[in-house]
Amino acid sequence: MEQSTKDRINSWLTGNYDQDVKDEILRLQDTDPAGLEDAFYRSLEFGTGGLRGIMGVGTNRMNKYTVGMATQGYANYLRQCFGNDISVAIAHDSRNNSRAFAEITAHVFAANGIKVYLFEALRPTPELSFTIRKLGCKGGVVCTASHNPKEYNGYKAYWDDGAQLVPPHDKNVIAEVEKIASVEDVKWTGGEAHITIIGSDMDDAYIDMVKALSVYPGICAEQHDLKIVYTPIHGTGITLVPKVLKAFGFTNLTIVEEQSTPDGNFPTVVYPNPEETEAMSIGLKKAKETDADILLGTDPDADRVAIGVKNDAGDWVLFNGNQTAVLAFNYMMEVRKAKGIAQPNDMVISTIVTTQMINEIAKAYGVAAYNVLTGFKWIAEMIRKKEGKEQYIIGGEESFGLMIGDKIRDKDAISAVALGCEMAAYEKSKGRSLYDKMIDLYVQYGLYRESLVSITKKGMNGAHEIDDIMKGYRANPPVWIDGSLVVELLDYQLQTGKDLQTGRTWSIDLPKSNVLQFIVADGTKISARPSGTEPKIKFYFSVNTALKDAAAYAETVAALDEKIKRIIREMGLN
Repeated sequence: MEQSTKDRINSWLTGNYDQDVKDEILRLQDTDPAGLEDAFYRSLEFGTGGLRGIMGVGTNRMNKYTVGMATQGYANYLRQCFGNDISVAIAHDSRNNSRAFAEITAHVFAANGIKVYLFEALRPTPELSFTIRKLGCKGGVVCTASHNPKEYNGYKAYWDDGAQLVPPHDKNVIAEVEKIASVEDVKWTGGEAHITIIGSDMDDAYIDMVKALSVYPGICAEQHDLKIVYTPIHGTGITLVPKVLKAFGFTNLTIVEEQSTPDGNFPTVVYPNPEETEAMSIGLKKAKETDADILLGTDPDADRVAIGVKNDAGDWVLFNGNQTAVLAFNYMMEVRKAKGIAQPNDMVISTIVTTQMINEIAKAYGVAAYNVLTGFKWIAEMIRKKEGKEQYIIGGEESFGLMIGDKIRDKDAISAVALGCEMAAYEKSKGRSLYDKMIDLYVQYGLYRESLVSITKKGMNGAHEIDDIMKGYRANPPVWIDGSLVVELLDYQLQTGKDLQTGRTWSIDLPKSNVLQFIVADGTKISARPSGTEPKIKFYFSVNTALKDAAAYAETVAALDEKIKRIIREMGLN
């Protein structure tokens, strides 16, 4: 064990920490020294999703002390930037300890003389982003670990535009947090008068905002009896999704009862992630039982959405995140044009690892399409850059996230559920389904198939192993992939692109990020990216080909899936 780790442990044993915390450290010393080392070998850092980690004692864990110290550092930075007249908004999800962490956060901000708007109970993350903008706050925090397993919790920090922190603020906040040498530096209490509890009034304002996003309210009214099945997977979506769907005029909603109660133990799932078929399995069963038109699910903080529909054989299938994004982006461009409300300066935004199919659709509609780094904070950053010049319509990424309209600046599964139902209603009014629409788009723009491989490297050595993998690819990029030449290497850390045949290089006008992309002559794109919120390195695979007609769909999908499997084997990632 390194001396710095020992010093951190000793500081907790001798410092002003609760006795039960010290008892737990002593227990770990006797029963799990490796676990104790992992809990103290470093401090939690802000990544693409802010502060996130396993709950427990230690500097590398989510607990009242790491939350309090992070908040003190954030409060100090807000004061530096904005002076004394500051307000923040705070929300939390259904996870164990989330309410306690939110209250600790509120009290530390308040003790620093900052006005706090604290939600009365659990609320979706997107409502927090909306609230910051609505109330003119300078920042905000939501206590959540999104879709992570139940032992995790987190702390997402937001800026005055309602978006998560981007440079330079993210690193500046970290610097201020690192200046907090001990819990003695934290103002824990004394500002309770600065805390205001908020709730239903903000809910109503948010619901009105989402309702205004509807492009075809008349079709929603006409198809009001659309059979909808929804699961919040024990999370915050239950607080607003039913109300929003009612506001849209939908009257035939079935909620998955087994997953309707908020519960941080997520008793019916292994992972509370709608990206996982297992998490949606109860919903799929309910959709089949009720012969539903559409199934929707949201994660614990209701910023990710999953959509399920019947295929042409009558079997229930889940769209992946790229397919959901394609349908949503296309709908917003198609119906805006159909209603005559499309503008010459309309724009859409996706990320560098999201399907290229979106760019092709945008090109066909004459809509500007921008690709940014992974994370909705970068979509928000692009909106900020283009404000007053271009009109943002929709943004999204492959990890089941959508952001419709610019009244919020983070992914929003509540409005995405409403949009999904409106899309289904629109197609049903034409005697079709969203599955039919997806196939039509593939015939029109080409069949794009994506896959993701995540490799987990836990513990204090995991980060080093991931770093070595990325260094290896930078030093020796593949020359051939599945029999086709690798023609370009895009290195977002170095902010350069390189033609591997001619040696020509160019600059990438995006912030630095530890991402590599290999562009292959046959249109294949492979991306390697260490996760900013989990101890993983993620490999994204995208292949495509023309689709002759709907009848050839299954055969073409099988061929593309086999191609991805070959690539994964070739790269030694299986």
